[in-house]
Amino acid sequence: MTQIGMHEAKTQLSKLVARAEAGEEIVIARNGTPAVRLVPVAGISSMESIRGAWRGRVTIADDFDELPDDVAEAFGMR
Repeated sequence: MTQIGMHEAKTQLSKLVARAEAGEEIVIARNGTPAVRLVPVAGISSMESIRGAWRGRVTIADDFDELPDDVAEAFGMR
């Protein structure tokens, strides 16, 4: 973890962002007290990060495609 003062952070922001994107943890301090942590934003639009997230948590019943009689009647299917 690297701690940087507020003034240095203002003058070196582009370099600090590049270092954070590369995986380095950057903490910006105000008067020597840690104030914020600079971290990269995760790819929110990427389907890759959520693919398989529900695997093993959701099951579909064997009769999923079958309508109950009262529902089928309501839709005029029987």
